[in-house]
Amino acid sequence: MKVAKIRLTGKISVALATVVLGCSSMVSAPEAFAQYNSGKNLQGSASRNTAGLTGTKKFFAEHPKVKSATVGAGVGAGVGAVTGLVTRKGVLRGSALGASTGAGVGLLQSSETMKRHPIMKDMAQGTLVGAGIGLAAHRGHGAGKKTTQAAIAGAAVGLGAGLLKNLQ
Repeated sequence: MKVAKIRLTGKISVALATVVLGCSSMVSAPEAFAQYNSGKNLQGSASRNTAGLTGTKKFFAEHPKVKSATVGAGVGAGVGAVTGLVTRKGVLRGSALGASTGAGVGLLQSSETMKRHPIMKDMAQGTLVGAGIGLAAHRGHGAGKKTTQAAIAGAAVGLGAGLLKNLQ
């Protein structure tokens, strides 16, 4: 096995050395970690996700799918608004389409089934994003065809990203 020699100088080497030392100290001292972790065990009907949380944080801790959909809708609304502004098809229209698309992407992100199939997850997300941007960018005659083309392009980009990211 070849070992590559890399010469690091300045702040990069200090940061890298700090990370390596921090990781090695946790690995070489498991008893210290066990001592730190003791006393954090919950008993009875207590739940780690909601202990000490109130209001909105407690709700999102108890409902992770709703949280994913809400965060996705917020991001999608922003992207859709920018798309509608750039293409001059309407900011409000673009943000509404982007929010619905983003909610779908957020649900794909949190899906247990899709976590077991990461390449298909990336392709499905690319398809949704392409369709959402296609809908926000096109209006009127031929919008269906252009939206389909954008969805196919998004699927291709998502598949390519998934293959690059998940295949060794």
